[in-house]
Amino acid sequence: MIPDRIIEQGTLTTDGRRVAVEVRVPWYRALPASCIGQAGLTIDGTPVPTESLRWEMNGTTFTFDELAANVESWWFPADSAVLSGELPIDADTDHEVGVDLTLYIPYIVISDSEVLHIEEHDVKTMKAVAA
Repeated sequence: MIPDRIIEQGTLTTDGRRVAVEVRVPWYRALPASCIGQAGLTIDGTPVPTESLRWEMNGTTFTFDELAANVESWWFPADSAVLSGELPIDADTDHEVGVDLTLYIPYIVISDSEVLHIEEHDVKTMKAVAA
C-alpha cells in the first residue's frame, strides 16, 4: 500500500557482525505481531540469512516463529520496528538496503479460510553507521 516508506532513511547500523534497519508498517492501521508473516533483508544484493533475522518492536526482540503466535504486541503506523540479522558490512560506506515484508490483514476476509495478505518491497541506498 505504501511500500516506498517501509525503510526509514538513514537508519542502517552495523556492529561489524549484525546489520539493522528501521522499518515502518506499509498499512494504514495497526497490526498485531501475529500478522507479520515474513521479512527479508538484503544488503548490496546479499540476503541476510533467514535464521538470523530478528524483529524488534516496542522494546522486545522476536524471532519470526515467536511473532506468529503473538497477539499481545502491536505494530502501529507511527512506530518503527527494527529488522536485523547477521551480515558483516562496512560502516561509513553507502549500501543498497532491500526489505521484503509479508503481512496478513486480519479484518479483510477473502475466503472462508483466508485473510488478505500483502507482499511489499522497498529499496534505499544509505550510509551504514557503526552501532
